[in-house]
Amino acid sequence: MSNPRDRNPRDPRRPGATGRSGSRPSKRPQREPRRPADGSRVRPGAAGAGRGSTARPARRAGERPRRRPPAPPPPPPPLLRRTFRAGDPAKRIKIGGVIIVVIMMLFAGRLTQIQGIDADSYAEAAANLRLQTIDIPTLRGQITDVNGNPFALSVEVRTVFVDPEEVKEEERDQVVDELVTRFNLDEDEVAAKVDATPSRYQVVAHRISPGDWQEMRDLGLSGVGAEVDYERVYPEETGAADLVGFVGSEGHGLEGLEGYLDETLSGEAGKRQVEVGSDGTQIPMAGGLVREPEPGQDVRLTLDRDLQWFAQRALAERVEELDAEGGSVIVTNTDHEILAMADYPSYSQNDISATGPEEWSNGAVAETFEPGSTNKVITLAAALEEGLTTPETVYTVPYSLQYYDRTFRNSTNNGTQRLTVNGIMAQSSNVGTIKIADEVGRGTLYNFMKDFGLGQPTGLALPGEEAGILTDPDDWWGTQLPSVSIGHGLSVNATQMALVYATVANGGVQVEPRLVAGTVDPEGEFTPAGEPEKTRVVSEETAEQLALMLEAVTGDGGTAPQARIDGYRVAGKTGTANRLDPETGAYNENDYTATFAGFAPADDPELIVQVVLHSPRGTIYGGEAAGPVFNDIMSFALKTMKVPPTGTEPPAIRLFEEEDDS
Repeated sequence: MSNPRDRNPRDPRRPGATGRSGSRPSKRPQREPRRPADGSRVRPGAAGAGRGSTARPARRAGERPRRRPPAPPPPPPPLLRRTFRAGDPAKRIKIGGVIIVVIMMLFAGRLTQIQGIDADSYAEAAANLRLQTIDIPTLRGQITDVNGNPFALSVEVRTVFVDPEEVKEEERDQVVDELVTRFNLDEDEVAAKVDATPSRYQVVAHRISPGDWQEMRDLGLSGVGAEVDYERVYPEETGAADLVGFVGSEGHGLEGLEGYLDETLSGEAGKRQVEVGSDGTQIPMAGGLVREPEPGQDVRLTLDRDLQWFAQRALAERVEELDAEGGSVIVTNTDHEILAMADYPSYSQNDISATGPEEWSNGAVAETFEPGSTNKVITLAAALEEGLTTPETVYTVPYSLQYYDRTFRNSTNNGTQRLTVNGIMAQSSNVGTIKIADEVGRGTLYNFMKDFGLGQPTGLALPGEEAGILTDPDDWWGTQLPSVSIGHGLSVNATQMALVYATVANGGVQVEPRLVAGTVDPEGEFTPAGEPEKTRVVSEETAEQLALMLEAVTGDGGTAPQARIDGYRVAGKTGTANRLDPETGAYNENDYTATFAGFAPADDPELIVQVVLHSPRGTIYGGEAAGPVFNDIMSFALKTMKVPPTGTEPPAIRLFEEEDDS
């Protein structure tokens, strides 16, 4: 009889396990060793002995020996496991306490650093978060004429504010009423500012005169204060708005000399610290001054205020009379100091909002035009200086001249004439000038025009100045030489042509033009501008010859007798040129620029006047349109500058071949 199967299978994880399906079978068990034939018993511990037995039971006769299960393999070594034991709680508490003490010591050390060692620096940093540095307005320098009469000045005013927290409840209504009544303010707006919370600073009025503020202050009302400010003021009727310009709302120059000289005029603003509230309101602080403001310097111009005013008025009247688009006037002396620079139409500097950039532009330097016959003085100067002709040289001058594919004509048809160079200038003959220009040549003519200052800035450095157009002679085409010689095919501004005639009047020496005479510091010390640069353009002899030719223009046989002034010998030149249509780029046959440039006294020049009229109606020629304006302004200038009358009679000047020298 066999042994029954083991009903408790071995752990499948142990070697030789067979209790799990699919497991690897164990090794086949060894047979039990046979008993000895003599029936002796096996010794304890022999193979096949059961665990814990001391003797094997006797087997019955005829009984088949039982098979014992194979001895199990030795068990595997036990798995290593971490054993946790309950620690000592007192020890853990001690360690935790040490850690807490260390952390508290770190916090205490940091707190000591912040509140003790670095307290000042942290306090300063915290204060800076709510403090701002603002500018304190400074006194802007004046712009005056040569005699100290102001064209622009700053006056002290007050900016009135309220501190709502300081306004007493029982005075609240009176504060509102007084502010509204005295400063002509809106009651609802003032009331809202007086009641504003949270706030310590509410501006209620600007540009209040010191006297009006003093009256308000004398009432002793709570919560009302004022700060010093400055307002830019421009005396009315100076006639210099286009030149002087204006400042913006922040007190910096935006146009004209105000903009160009802003650095000199503005000075340096002061600095003050204010505390900024949570709502962004600025709260002035006692003792918050960081830097005192430094006033700007005054700028003294070479202008004469009376002459500037008269030139502006005479120009405006003529522009309105001829229904012209506009015009400009330049008055200078032989040292090229600008005595007047007028432009029309103009504007009021005290009402900027009513105008725009077109009105703010200074046309005396910003608007270019073809000079027409006023440019002939350069053509003849080149011929005389180069020795190609003389004032008495006679030319055959027909009414018209064919030059390549273009026909050039004189302004009037006098047939063919035999004119001297004097006569060509006096009659303003286009054909005669072209014949002389042919002798000069394009390269030489171009060089003289550059030497006289055309095609380049005047040196005044005024805002918006246009240098004009003077094409390089290498780019001149067939008819460019005759066109340029009579003032077409190039462009200039009014100041450039005034300086051409000033050079002739100054004996052929060109002087760098000046508009600023110097500066005056806050202590009243005057610093003159630097000495101007001087360049000789033509000889003194050539300049004298040109002066006589130009004097003939205002004589009986010339084109501008309207320019003559009783008691003075006058030299000058007319100019008439078509204007370009900006839309088509072509000449407008019905639109002209009329000009007149001249000086007096002709024998000893003191003053030069240039008049330009754009698009006059009815009267288009320079002598008729611009000549009378020249006469009015030059007459006034001679008297204002106290120039004595001429003591000599003009010499006889031969204009035609057949004329007697007498």
